[in-house]
Amino acid sequence: MVSSLPKCFQIPPLENGDRLTRYEFERRYNAMPHLKKAELIEGIVHMAAALRFRSHGQPHANIAIWLGLYQTATLEVALAIEPTVRLDSDNAPQPDAVLLIEEKAGGQTRVSEDDYIEGAPELVVEIAASSAAIDLHAKKQAYRRNGVKEYIVWQVLDEKLSWFYLDKGEYLDLPADEDGVLRSRVFPGLWLAANELLAGNMQQVLAVLQRGLSSTEREVFVQDLRSAGDAQSE
Repeated sequence: MVSSLPKCFQIPPLENGDRLTRYEFERRYNAMPHLKKAELIEGIVHMAAALRFRSHGQPHANIAIWLGLYQTATLEVALAIEPTVRLDSDNAPQPDAVLLIEEKAGGQTRVSEDDYIEGAPELVVEIAASSAAIDLHAKKQAYRRNGVKEYIVWQVLDEKLSWFYLDKGEYLDLPADEDGVLRSRVFPGLWLAANELLAGNMQQVLAVLQRGLSSTEREVFVQDLRSAGDAQSE
């Protein structure tokens, strides 16, 4: 059936590989309400295939549980699952999870009037099939360039988790402590027993996180966030 609308009012559908500005990407994405996930990475459209249980759905849920416990205990921090993030004019990714410091507490993002995250979240998490995925290449470059302070990529098929932190404009590997625990430099108390996560031992993952939540460094962090929020409200 041929549309009766003038050609100038017809919005083309998104297609994998399209080269678009972020404005045009959002215009086409919003015209396709049935579409669940599409991203603009370095000016190129990427649309996700169907997601499998063990290689994406279950790992995604476990990351959300881990981050959710931290966010619940830290009110000045916000967690979002698969939000579209307006990074810059060529990038609108839809990461698997983001953890950010709220704007009122000194965070580096804001929520726009039309309810999108604008700017670089402090922490981004992506679930990738392997090291060949876009998450470790074009996306990583875009996150680094825009100032995402920490970036976690869980490479499920490779049974590997990479945690990067931003230092002088470059991503470096976050070192584990003597117990094999990764400790966030941006969110004190956000501790991850990576090997336990990879093994699916969520009880131990959450036990380690609980120790982080009880640490002195996290208590200081929470007080600093509250002080920043109080200063902005005055």
